[in-house]
Amino acid sequence: MLVLQSGSCKLYELYGAQRSGAGWEAGSGAVFNLRSNALRPEGWTSADAAGLPIFPLLVRYPEVHAGQIDHALRVTVPSTQSGYVHPATHYASNSADASLPPMGLRLRLKASYPLAGFDGESLIILRALKRYGLIVADNGSPWYITGAPNPHWNDANLEQIKRVPGSAFEAVYSGAIRHHG
Repeated sequence: MLVLQSGSCKLYELYGAQRSGAGWEAGSGAVFNLRSNALRPEGWTSADAAGLPIFPLLVRYPEVHAGQIDHALRVTVPSTQSGYVHPATHYASNSADASLPPMGLRLRLKASYPLAGFDGESLIILRALKRYGLIVADNGSPWYITGAPNPHWNDANLEQIKRVPGSAFEAVYSGAIRHHG
């Protein structure tokens, strides 16, 4: 569950949230001050395994409808290594396999990847992936880019993105892989 409190510019994110009487219960929670660029403390998770806020990394329909996304997007992968790269502050794996991505890894669609044949919402998202890329935020479905729900999404158009192979992305070095503990 994601709650944005606009007056205070606070973001509350809950993992595994469910109603409990007049309130809510959750497996974990995190509060983000959106007026700050401060990272969560080293080793801290959030509703995302990487310790990142979910909301700022979502594909949101109003941005796509306006024709431009000005930020990186979150992506899930099936397996990660036991390490993270800032802005992530947490990992969710015991694997020492260096061929697996760390949490927080930024992947960018190669500038040379042709966008001919893509249109509509998919084209706008792919342009953002060339400029800002994806950030590995959690373990989950392979190459799953997460968007905020909106009844105006054109699901048939979004299917075009599935044609882009993983080999069309490059890892962007953004710092050393950290191991907390």
